[in-house]
Amino acid sequence: MAPRIRLTRTGKTKKPCYRVVVADRRNARDGRFIDQIGFYDPLTQPPTIRIDAEKATAWIKKGATPSNTVRHLLARAGVAAR
Repeated sequence: MAPRIRLTRTGKTKKPCYRVVVADRRNARDGRFIDQIGFYDPLTQPPTIRIDAEKATAWIKKGATPSNTVRHLLARAGVAAR
């Protein structure tokens, strides 16, 4: 099964932060993941997006597919998602 690049939620109630992780598709949203490649905080102005471009492109070359949200975040961070 191919891995997926997606968000996991962290933070407090009503104050979300997200980690950008590589995980197996079958695992839960906040469950086990393979690698953490970034961070996203939507509450700051402007939203904070920190993604390791080298790790992201390496995982995409290995066959990991980003979710729709992560695809948009990668584009905003300047990382090519295919």
